[in-house]
Amino acid sequence: MVEKSPQAGVVIDEVVYPAAKLLADPHLNSVMTIMQSWSASHKTLKAQAKAVRSKDIRPKGVPLKSCKLLAPLLYPGQIYCAGANYTDHMQEMARVSGMPAGPNMKELGEMPWHFIKSSRSSILGPNARIKLPHYSKMVDWEIELAAVIGKTCSHVSAKDALKYVAGYTIANDLSARDAMRRPKNPPASPFHMDWIGQKCFDGACPIGPWIVPADQIKDPHHLALKLWVNGELMQDSNTEQLIFDTAEQIEALSSRITLQPGDLVLTGTPAGVGMGRKIFLRPGDLVRLSIEHVGEFSHTMVA
Repeated sequence: MVEKSPQAGVVIDEVVYPAAKLLADPHLNSVMTIMQSWSASHKTLKAQAKAVRSKDIRPKGVPLKSCKLLAPLLYPGQIYCAGANYTDHMQEMARVSGMPAGPNMKELGEMPWHFIKSSRSSILGPNARIKLPHYSKMVDWEIELAAVIGKTCSHVSAKDALKYVAGYTIANDLSARDAMRRPKNPPASPFHMDWIGQKCFDGACPIGPWIVPADQIKDPHHLALKLWVNGELMQDSNTEQLIFDTAEQIEALSSRITLQPGDLVLTGTPAGVGMGRKIFLRPGDLVRLSIEHVGEFSHTMVA
C-alpha cells in the first residue's frame, strides 16, 4: 500500500488497510518489522480482519484496484533458492545439456541443494519494468513458490519446519543462462560456474503480489503454478511435483545456518523454462505468474 511512502497493508475483501493502524502500533509500518514479531502480529491481524468483516470496526481503507503494490518484502533478508528440485525440470535441463537424467538427489540420499540470490538489488514487485542485463542475451524465467520465514529457525525437523513459515508469495528466479559458466575455467574447476552473473543482476527476483499467511494455504504441496510470456503458457505444473518439499528444504537449510524472519526460501521451478525451448526474454515481453491460492502478478522486460 502506498501513501507518501511505502506502507505495509492488509488486504481484506478487496480493500487495503494500513497494517500499522490495525496493529495500533505506528512502528509496525513495514512488512519486515511485522515479520520480526510475526506470531503476535498475525494473531492481532486475524482478529482485526474478523472485526472489519463483521463491521465491529470501520477503519479507513483504499480499494485494492486503486493501490500501487510494491514487492511484499522490499528488503528481505537472505534469499535461498532450491536448484534441480522438480523432476520434470531436471529432465528438461539434462536434455539441454546432453546429459543423462539419472536419479535425483533425494533418490541418491543427498540433501536439498540451494544457492543464494542477492536481496535488495534483485527484488522488484508487481508491474515492475525489469531491465535486461547488458551482458546477457539469454535471460530465462522460473516461477517458484517462495516461503517467507516468520520465526528464527535453527536445527528444526521437517515435521516442525512449516511452523516457522509466516506465509507464501510468488517469485520469478530470472536467470542469465549465457552467464552461467566461465569458459576459461575447465568444467572440473570449482570456479567454472558464475552464480553472480547468472542469478544476481538487478531486478533478478521479482516477487508478488502479496504474502498469503501460511494458515490460509491448506497444503503448500498441492498448488498449481503457471507462467505466461506474452500470453503464451510456458510453465504449467504443481508443487506436488517437488522433489524436496518446503519442510524438507527448511530442515536442511536450518541444519547449517539460522533462518531469520523475513528470509525467503524459493522452492524450485518446474519444466517449461526458456532454456528447454531455446527462447529467451526480450525487451517488451510481458511475464505473468500465477500460483493457486496465492495470487498472480506481472512484470515487463525492458532494454
